[in-house]
Formats: sequence, C-alpha cells, structure tokens
Amino acid sequence: MSAEEVDSLRARVQSAEAALAAARAQVQARRLDVEFTQVRAPISGRVSDRRVDIGNLVSGDAAASATVLTTVNALDPIYFSFDGSESLYLKQRRQKDGSDRVEIRLQDEPDYRWKGKVDFTDNALDNGSGTIRGRAVVDNPNYFLTPGMFGNMRLAAGGARKALLVPDAAVVSDQARKVVYVVTGKDSSVEARPVEAGPLINGLRVIRSGLKPKDRVVISGVQFAASAPKVQTIAGRIEATKVAAAPAVPAPISSQATLAAAR
Repeated sequence: MSAEEVDSLRARVQSAEAALAAARAQVQARRLDVEFTQVRAPISGRVSDRRVDIGNLVSGDAAASATVLTTVNALDPIYFSFDGSESLYLKQRRQKDGSDRVEIRLQDEPDYRWKGKVDFTDNALDNGSGTIRGRAVVDNPNYFLTPGMFGNMRLAAGGARKALLVPDAAVVSDQARKVVYVVTGKDSSVEARPVEAGPLINGLRVIRSGLKPKDRVVISGVQFAASAPKVQTIAGRIEATKVAAAPAVPAPISSQATLAAAR
C-alpha cells in the first residue's frame, strides 16, 4: 500500500471521528434544551405570583436581562434583622452564660411570644447612629411571619433571676433619679428611697437595687405620701396585669427591626 493511500484512510477516520463528536454534541445540546424547559427552585418556601405564562419566551442570560419567573422566600426558619444599641451589645457580651436568645413581639401583640437565636453580629458599630447590625433566626413552621414585618426585640437573659417587683405607679421621677416611697419605723414615717429601676413586666417594674424584700412600699396615694411626713398604712396587694399592645407607629430608622426571608 502506498503512503498516499494510508494518508487518505487516516483522513477519512479523523473526519468520521469529528462527525461522531459533532453528533454527540448535538445530542447533549438537545438534552440540555429539554432540561431547560423545567426550572427548579434551589430552596423550599412560599412562592409568589407567576410573572410569565407557560409558552412565553424567557431569557436566562445575565442577571440584568434575565426574565424573572417568580420569587421564592424561604420562611422556615426566617431571619429577624435589627439594629441594636451599644448598651444592648455590651449586655450580650458581658452575660456570664453568653446567652444569645432573643424574644420578639409583633406590633399587635402584648407579649414577646416569638423566640429566636442571634446567629450574626456585625464586626463594627456605626459611628453615626451608635448601633450595630445583627440578625436572629426564628422558627416559623406555620409561615405566620412574613418578610417585611416590623417587631420589637429584647435580649433574653440566661436562666431565672430573683428580682423585686413593684407597681409602675409606685416609681416616681425626682429630677434625674427614680424614687420609691417606703414606710419606715413604728411611727409610719415616709422615706424617699432612690432605686435603680429595670424593665416593665406585666405592669410591674423591676427594682434592681435600693429596696429590700421586707420594705413596705407605698403603692397607692404616692402623691400624698410625698408631702406627708407620716401616713396611716393599709395593707395592699401587688398583682401582675397584662399590658395591652401599643398602637403601631413607625419606628425610627436607627432602631428598625424587620423580618426577612432566609437564604
């Protein structure tokens, strides 16, 4: 066999291999076209309305020119984004148990019924507002919480702690300090006792310091006790009351907290 015939046969083999590769490429392209007829969401959640109808031409090129089919929000769990004050950040950092649990109350709710956990805290405070950006994760099995909702959040302290509780009306302001009137001595004299007040819980004010468990606090007629050196005491009863939810008002930008879909 001549060298010319060998070269001719080799050229025919290479041409056939190229044609076979082109056919396989066409098969793969058609297979991809079939797969592209179905768009599967990478996450599970609640789907929004359909933006295009079946049979319409859509584009999936760049993000700017791509056709939006719909929006899917992963709602369980859901993110609660907030801007916390510097004092809240310091409180969370100084807690002995390192608690990162949060409690959330929606605008029409009297109690902090939603429980979550802080999973992200920014690495710096905003110099302009003095706040730090954070995020909590909240379980939302019934999809009741929706992205965009506003709520109030508080940082939950770890474990139960003993505290003295008095009616909020018993705590009065004396210039820059908080004062509670206490009946002392056998002659029922009244004494103004400076105290450090804490949060309000079911209508009762937490007293962190300044009172003792056996002190007799004036809970009724505080305005008269302030001007009377002695009073006639009548035993009273302190009971917790449920506080109605405050009317919904727009929160300032520096303390807004919103729910966002998980990603």
